Amino acid sequence: MADTTNLAPVRPAGVALGLRENWQQFALLVLINAFVGGMVGLERTLVPLIGSETFQLTSTAAVTSFIVSFGVVKAVTNLVSGQLADSWGRKKTLVLGWGVGLPVPFLIMWAPEWRWIVAANVLLGINQGLSWSMTVIMKVDLVGPRQRGLAVGLNEFAGYLAVGITAFLTGYLATLYGLRPIPFYLGIGYAVAGLLLSVALVRDTRAHVALERRQHPRLESPLRFGEVFLRTSLTDRNLFAASQAGLVNNLNDGMSWGIFPLFFAAAGLGVERIGILKGVYPAIWGILQVVTGPLSDHDPASIPPYRPLSATIGFLDRQLSINQSIS
Repeated sequence: MADTTNLAPVRPAGVALGLRENWQQFALLVLINAFVGGMVGLERTLVPLIGSETFQLTSTAAVTSFIVSFGVVKAVTNLVSGQLADSWGRKKTLVLGWGVGLPVPFLIMWAPEWRWIVAANVLLGINQGLSWSMTVIMKVDLVGPRQRGLAVGLNEFAGYLAVGITAFLTGYLATLYGLRPIPFYLGIGYAVAGLLLSVALVRDTRAHVALERRQHPRLESPLRFGEVFLRTSLTDRNLFAASQAGLVNNLNDGMSWGIFPLFFAAAGLGVERIGILKGVYPAIWGILQVVTGPLSDHDPASIPPYRPLSATIGFLDRQLSINQSIS
């Protein structure tokens, strides 16, 4: 009679959870998310200036319309990306995001009218909603339940540091060569590298999800998609607070993205100095993720009480930077 005393599930060959066990794929995904962040960084300094100087848009609302198209599309894409990853696969969703993002720098470089810029940002919103989300999800899949904060922190570090560096580089290149097309050559490099690496080297992580489920069994939620949406957005107090904080944070970021370059330019700052100011804030944001991400693994409750204070300090610091730059 067969021995049934040890019926522990068999681990699939080559599949293990943890940063050390999966460091190569993890590092690859960090690099790919740096390219994802770089795609957003392309626009941080230059696109509002292109609207006001190249297309002679006089309305601030018209200039910032590209942010509206980006934000709405990215929000909807974020909403469906998780389900798409589970049903279709993480890698396929990541590759799809890069495929959609590939035309973005070309549209901005060659745009004969502002509507092309708005259309480019629709594609960029899909790219960010799929590719950034997948790099986060896949890193969390690789490390397992004990290092999720670290995984998210490193992902955000790479993405936002790349946003800052690219915002600075595009401002510098624009000073030398003009607003278009040369600064956006960076975007072609990011998109091509991100797509090729995702196709050739990234491996899907659904096997890691299956392994975690076997090692940490729990009841599957009976909630449908609509119920999850309502609970996350409205009815659950903690999740509502997190969603509200994210909304305010992104509204603040959107204002910085669209309004500040116009404000700095009106105050007489050159494109290179605008690039520096636009690059510092996301870069610092990214660097701090290296601290806050791992901290959340140990004591998640220790961070939220300090967030209003840090937001206030950040706002005051930003105003000080503006005043010093103009004076």
